[in-house]
Amino acid sequence: MALTVPCMKPVKTFQRQLQGFLWKSFFCISTVDIVKVKPPKKIRRKKQNMKAFDESMSWEDRLADAVTPLWRLSYDEQLHIKQQNQENILKQFSSKLSHLILAQQSPVVNDTSGFSVLPIMPSPVRDCYRNKSTFSVNKGVDGNPKTVGFYVGTGRDRNIICVNGDHLLNMPEKHKQVARCYQEFIRLSPLDSCLLFHKGGHWREVTVRTNAKGHTMAIVYFHPQTLVPEEIAIHKQALVDYFTKGPGAICELYSLFFQETSMTRCDHEESPYQLLYGQAHIHEELLSFKFRISPDAFFQVNTAAAEVLFTVAREMCFPEGAADRVGGTLLDVCCGTGAIGITLSPAVEQVVGVELVPQAVEDARHNAALNGVLNCQFLAGKAEVILPRIVPQLSSSEEGSGGGGVAALVNPARAGLHYRVVRALRNQPDVRRLVYVSCKPDGEAMRNFIELCCPPDPQKKLTGEAFTPRVAVPIDMFPHTQHCELVLLFER
Repeated sequence: MALTVPCMKPVKTFQRQLQGFLWKSFFCISTVDIVKVKPPKKIRRKKQNMKAFDESMSWEDRLADAVTPLWRLSYDEQLHIKQQNQENILKQFSSKLSHLILAQQSPVVNDTSGFSVLPIMPSPVRDCYRNKSTFSVNKGVDGNPKTVGFYVGTGRDRNIICVNGDHLLNMPEKHKQVARCYQEFIRLSPLDSCLLFHKGGHWREVTVRTNAKGHTMAIVYFHPQTLVPEEIAIHKQALVDYFTKGPGAICELYSLFFQETSMTRCDHEESPYQLLYGQAHIHEELLSFKFRISPDAFFQVNTAAAEVLFTVAREMCFPEGAADRVGGTLLDVCCGTGAIGITLSPAVEQVVGVELVPQAVEDARHNAALNGVLNCQFLAGKAEVILPRIVPQLSSSEEGSGGGGVAALVNPARAGLHYRVVRALRNQPDVRRLVYVSCKPDGEAMRNFIELCCPPDPQKKLTGEAFTPRVAVPIDMFPHTQHCELVLLFER
């Protein structure tokens, strides 16, 4: 199995590139004989030491290097680095899969001559693109423990300094404004900031969400410690007064939420988000669809680049003019608030979304109704529990209605898909096309790629026909950082 990398081409040609690759086979793909592929050497991970602070650098530059490490490079240089990184990751995948086939003395499972990486898709917006930011509270450069910003250093090395993020290129001004005001508020408050749970303190980080219309939602996190509800109510009112009648009114908050919890992270079910002021949701528009966003809802942080991502996913799931176009059902795994499934709904008879977070499923159902989309249903629960039950039912319904089978789209968190989810998708023959969206393909997602494409393995209960990787498209969702999204198409 070989990996080919065509040279960078203009972004406007993407759709023609992808359709041509899938349906016209105009890419020239060099092949590598499976037998000649050497087993990949075992790489021993070295302990990465934190780079010592350069005393000549300002704290602002140190923070920019930590949060946006590519900020000094031109955007073309950034894209080139990301393209190379994704190519190297996929070469590792190709090599590992080839070695596995060789080690198992298995014939080539699928008749594939190779798989291609298309040029990276740039973000339409390069600066101030984030629609969600979370600011921490800790000791600042001047030693003030009520400093709001981002960490430089590590807890392990006990050298954490919280640095104001006003200069960061990826943060919009509205987010920085809320962070500055929150810092002023907690410095005026008689309560301490909570740096370490066991040492007391109350004020913790603040999350800011914005939409294209400029609506701003702020979520303040608070550790109650030993305060009784009546005492907490006083400080909640002080927070509301500051942001509605005091200096913080300059932020013009659309929503102000408050979550009190003694845990590092918890969802709405564990500790409800309390609406202190304003509207319960903000709304965003993607590809002419509107979406409701709750305080803890997952939504792509770069809205403009998300439209590029969804367009790529749609073209992979349902290629325009394809003779063997998948009809019937789109199975949207890890669907979040339903954004991808809803935007793809016009191209398919029905969409079935699966999501772990109940609040996100509630948002997804609301979003479908908001857009008048009637062919979507969303299920709450663990995908590894739900999929083995529903996938056979979806396939049976497709056969009975004369549908075109099931296309699956998965968009998991960095931890990747649970092995039972992979097993359910792999062992269901009617899932002929699978689109995998990964924010960290060199992590656990790599294991998923191998399990989807490896020869049948009865011991792992992977008995279904293997998928074949066809094409990968990197998408720059996070300019100035080393991260990007990778969209892969698997077929069988």
